[in-house]
Amino acid sequence: MSTPDNGNFDQFKEEIEAAERRIAGEIDPGPRALVIAVGVFVLLVSFLLPHTGGANGWDVLANSEDATGAAVSLPSRLFIWLALVFTVGFSMLALLTRRWALAWVALAGSSVTCVLGLLAVWSRQTAAEPYPGPGIGLILAWLTVIVVTYHWARAVWARTAVQLAAEEARRREAAERQQKGLLERFDDDPDDPDKPGR
Repeated sequence: MSTPDNGNFDQFKEEIEAAERRIAGEIDPGPRALVIAVGVFVLLVSFLLPHTGGANGWDVLANSEDATGAAVSLPSRLFIWLALVFTVGFSMLALLTRRWALAWVALAGSSVTCVLGLLAVWSRQTAAEPYPGPGIGLILAWLTVIVVTYHWARAVWARTAVQLAAEEARRREAAERQQKGLLERFDDDPDDPDKPGR
């Protein structure tokens, strides 16, 4: 094989590897994308519903007088903010761009948000007597974050398995090429006394 052909093949090989790397950084959530998108919409609607007493989710976000009057605690505030940033924001970014890294951020942030949602509901249930308990908006938001997190986990881990399989196949191919190259060099060595026929 001539040198120009090798150069063309190397350039072609580099383009293939670049395409593989680009594809490895993308996800295809399939039908889960619709479930996640509906979950994001339901979560935004839950912000309009009562979070606790007369304060809805947007009141908690803005720290309005209604939220202050209902003595909304830190777990509730953190839950609403993280739900907005990770479960809504990063989920939409990941769905629009199909980037695997953004899906991971959405999954990690939503997982933390699930725990904070539990703390938020618990803190409203254990609030002192004059203060109201958890509202339908808080409970719906928490359950929605759990559903979205579950579907992101399925999408991300499925992609992780595909990436690991592709990486293993690439390693195996590289090892085979290296072994084949060593065998060809061994066969072409004219000074080798162990070569058959000498």
